[in-house]
Amino acid sequence: MIYYGIDIGGTKCAVTAAKVVGGEISIMEKESFPTPKNDPDGVLSSLYELLSPMIKQYGEGKIGVSCGGPLDEETGIVLGPPNLPGWDHVEIVRFFEEKTGYKAKLLNDANASALAEWRFGAGKGTKNMVFMTFGTGLGAGLVLNGKLYSGTNGNAGEVGHVRMSPSGPLHYGKKGAWESFCSGSGIADLGKELARKKPDCALLKAAGNMDNITAKLIAELARKGDKDCLAVYRKSGRILGKGLAILIDVLNPETVVIGGVYMRSHDLLDPTMYKEIKKESLPHAARVCQIKPALLSENIGDYAAISAAMEAE
Repeated sequence: MIYYGIDIGGTKCAVTAAKVVGGEISIMEKESFPTPKNDPDGVLSSLYELLSPMIKQYGEGKIGVSCGGPLDEETGIVLGPPNLPGWDHVEIVRFFEEKTGYKAKLLNDANASALAEWRFGAGKGTKNMVFMTFGTGLGAGLVLNGKLYSGTNGNAGEVGHVRMSPSGPLHYGKKGAWESFCSGSGIADLGKELARKKPDCALLKAAGNMDNITAKLIAELARKGDKDCLAVYRKSGRILGKGLAILIDVLNPETVVIGGVYMRSHDLLDPTMYKEIKKESLPHAARVCQIKPALLSENIGDYAAISAAMEAE
């Protein structure tokens, strides 16, 4: 079986042709292009222009689309993701099924990534797994009893909006959302908050201006021993642990796989994260749960879209 994966992001779109051999993905071809703003019809046309010659070369298969939410996985409609302005009620599954005659499946990118890490990455061999993005934003994908759990219309796992504190940076239209503390943009906002309170701090000096403050720069200074930057990551780790304790108690997973910033900087997050999990979660639930950094790294988008194709039926 040939699988065609379509990864739609706010900055880049990609089309991948692949097959699964011996339980591993073998990518045969990949093409990509920058995502134009406010032009869903143009993007769909460009995606099909890349997909069509692949189909001619490799033959019949299934199509998977991985895209940020909100969306309706059951009807295959994109419902206006914030990183894709103009994408309101785009019937993307219908478009590709009518163009190709092949079955297609749309998945929230967190759900698709969860399947990818479960099948091919850090969650391989587990039955109950939570995947968390911890990228620009924070989302989760749930694999429960060996199956993806998407909820009624594909919106299960939208953990980033859950309020974890009465105060904090503004995300999801409210202060203190989990994403405000546990995402690349959230950690950057915590750094900017620090810089406003302490304009002579090492972080602002290293950045030069507020716009250059990133989670990566904060991590670099934290590893050099800067106390303020270490405190930012300790705070993020504490909120991460607080939220994970809830997921561990409610879902009782054997593995939580976390990508993005956690994958690169878990050494800075782990101490306060584990301390909070120990403090807040049920001991017998926490004892059987492993927290792991994601394994698929830069390939996650391709693997996620291919994993979505594997769900098409």
